[in-house]
Amino acid sequence: MAQFVVRNLEDDIAEKLKKRARRHARSTEAEVRHILRAAVQEPSAGGHTLGTRIARRFQRSGLSENLPELRGAAVRAAEFER
Repeated sequence: MAQFVVRNLEDDIAEKLKKRARRHARSTEAEVRHILRAAVQEPSAGGHTLGTRIARRFQRSGLSENLPELRGAAVRAAEFER
């Protein structure tokens, strides 16, 4: 099995890893292994993106036009009529 040494890890990150491990009833080492496994796991073949899943859920609601892409758009406050 491979072994990794992580140098120069910030103290606050190490502390957060320890707290997370305690919440999951694991050692810090086991928690890091769990995080690494999840990070490199391939998505399932049947998996769909969030937008696709939302669209499918509401396809029978009568919405017939595509929703605009908002990624990268400037954030602005909602406007309400009085």
